[in-house]
Amino acid sequence: MLICVLYPNFLLMLKRILVLDDNQDILEVVNEVLAYENFDVHTTSTSDNILQVAYDYHPDLVILDYLLNDGNGGDICKQFKADKQLSHIPVIIFSAYINRDVDYPSFGCEAVISKPFDLNELIDKVNDLTSKN
Repeated sequence: MLICVLYPNFLLMLKRILVLDDNQDILEVVNEVLAYENFDVHTTSTSDNILQVAYDYHPDLVILDYLLNDGNGGDICKQFKADKQLSHIPVIIFSAYINRDVDYPSFGCEAVISKPFDLNELIDKVNDLTSKN
């Protein structure tokens, strides 16, 4: 399902971004930035029923925090990639813990952004991954 915005001379189809992070400040910033860039953004701070949220929301891209209070973004990414209905959705993992001990590509994510993150990098990666979808 796509959200449409009507303008006088054209129809704009908004891409949908699902964001999971347990930091409310990060959720607010990401929501503001991506909404300004004409994305429809759904944010959540809990991983409870995140797959069901995705089934209901139909995102074009998912952004997951790596270290959550109630889960692990890497494990959640693996769940997305193992699910036949969701496996095609690109996933970005946010992490303040970028180091050599974590093999982020093994989770199946398409990109990793380190925290604190540059807003232009976020926008560029989101645009790149949603343009392929």
